[in-house]
Amino acid sequence: MKHLEKQSFSILKQSKSLDKKSPIGIFDSGIGGLTVAKKLHMLLPGEKIIYFGDTARVPYGTKSKETIGLYAIQITGFLARFNPKLIIIACHSVSSLGTHFLEKKFKNLHFIDVINPSIEVAVRTTKNKKVGIIGTPATISSNRYPQLIRKIDRSIKVYQQPCPLLVPLVEEGWTDNDVTKKIIEHYIEPLIRAGIDTLILGCTHYPLLKRAIRKVTGNSVQLIDASDVTGMKVKNFLAQFALLNNGGLKKPVLYFSDLPENRKDVMRRFWKSKNLIFKKVNIDLLSVF
Repeated sequence: MKHLEKQSFSILKQSKSLDKKSPIGIFDSGIGGLTVAKKLHMLLPGEKIIYFGDTARVPYGTKSKETIGLYAIQITGFLARFNPKLIIIACHSVSSLGTHFLEKKFKNLHFIDVINPSIEVAVRTTKNKKVGIIGTPATISSNRYPQLIRKIDRSIKVYQQPCPLLVPLVEEGWTDNDVTKKIIEHYIEPLIRAGIDTLILGCTHYPLLKRAIRKVTGNSVQLIDASDVTGMKVKNFLAQFALLNNGGLKKPVLYFSDLPENRKDVMRRFWKSKNLIFKKVNIDLLSVF
């Protein structure tokens, strides 16, 4: 793993203008990736974070892999304008395709996805070798989680559950009510009956549902939150290659392809701040990449 990271970093260094003051780009299909952005902002307040949420085309999880890949390329092209030292793929549906297609298209950029850090922690966490995964239909149908887990430990049994309704619930701000709880119960109870002791929240929207999910799982199931584990992965990576920016507090800049007022309210409540910088990007302009 370290060999691969060093190999990738040698490619990243080809951009001579890149230094520790360069920003970190993060993108997701909607507002869910803000869970990663917020965690990163807490861990690394000196880093300039540029976020893109494709709220005009959310959810990705019900779309074809060809469409998801096209959207990811368009958004990465937009973020590449800012000369980022790192791009975090804060979307499990994109991460489930693997990063190779983006690395091939954008040879001078380094990417970290949200799947590999979650798997590494889940494998260390499970005691009874039964791991559950909830995610979008695209993430689950890719079968990427079981494939990567078995590469590490073939004795682990993996139980997956697609949850197509959860992302729309989060996007509408329905994170903790009776309807949401009933839907979560419907999705998760088969995994609990299977005896899992570890549950990977396989979508960056799902940490916003963590309270409701915990009501269903109880405390006997360990929840693996991609925002936590990815934040630490990024911090360690930047420290390893002397790219940490320890300057003063930076405000994240949040770009979206659609920006209705109700989404702004949801994001302010989640971030616990009224001073977020919102910017809208014309989605037609993304198609040039």
